[in-house]
Amino acid sequence: MSIAGREKTENGTFDFPYMKPPTKTTWETIKTALWNPDTKEVFGRTGKNWAQLLLFYTIFYAILAAFFAICMKGLLATLNDKSPRWTLDSSIIGTNPGIGFRPISNQTEEGSLIWFDSKNNTSIQKWVKLLDQFFDAYKKKVEVNKQNQVNCDFDRPPQNGQVCTVDLDSFGPCSPTNEYGYNSSSPCVFLKLNKIYGWQPEYYSDPDNLPDDMPSDLVEYIKNNANSKEKLKQVWISCYGEFPADKENIFTFEYYPTRGFPSYFYPYTNEPGYLSPLIAVKLNNPKPNVLINIECRAWAKNINYRSSNLQREGSIHFELMRDV
Repeated sequence: MSIAGREKTENGTFDFPYMKPPTKTTWETIKTALWNPDTKEVFGRTGKNWAQLLLFYTIFYAILAAFFAICMKGLLATLNDKSPRWTLDSSIIGTNPGIGFRPISNQTEEGSLIWFDSKNNTSIQKWVKLLDQFFDAYKKKVEVNKQNQVNCDFDRPPQNGQVCTVDLDSFGPCSPTNEYGYNSSSPCVFLKLNKIYGWQPEYYSDPDNLPDDMPSDLVEYIKNNANSKEKLKQVWISCYGEFPADKENIFTFEYYPTRGFPSYFYPYTNEPGYLSPLIAVKLNNPKPNVLINIECRAWAKNINYRSSNLQREGSIHFELMRDV
């Protein structure tokens, strides 16, 4: 039996047939999603639902922030502002310092190439400005840390809390007034050792016990200065054409103020105002219009050497090209 189109089920109740909901426009659907006056919902939630959700996330993020703060506090408690926790062989950096050089082109496609024309002022100023910017950072650090910087020598090493100043007027012809040699046929590059906390060089200070592969001109330099054992305590530097063809295109190099990084700059202990020592290398009359590969190597008993460009150690490679 049915009543007005409603079928009676087995349990005695009436089953109402499905009725299609009224069709709504897109705008009516959007308005209902934003605010439903029938259910009092905003974005599909009632005020109570929103309050519960807000309370949950407030407590959740408060606990998360507190947990993060506790972890950071514990981590920072294990660190020292002055010295790294892991040093030398225990660190990722290790004990083999690399060598850096300046100037480096700010154009990515040039990479390690120094390409200049000593008769073109635009070309000259490009490299002069790069070196000026490099030395500006040194000058600013000197100004800020004058109180603990001292003029050092082999018999006057720095005392506790002191650091040795770098004399920026000791680079001979490789000076800003000479435009670092880029207005001539003999440009200059500046070398520095990368800093490694606590690293102490082991010097080649015995003229009778030098490596077999050390360049003859460096051997001669060391033997000529053998009258002062203290002055032989330096990390020596040698530069040369990397391949036989390069050696034919550049013959001699000059080094200022000395041919090594003096012992009184080491070890590096992160004292305020510390400046890495610099060596200016004057590249004498490289053959023009030829790309020349140049390698500079650091010499100390505890500096490993590898010339591979994929994993270079104890040396630096750059290219030089002079237009005329």
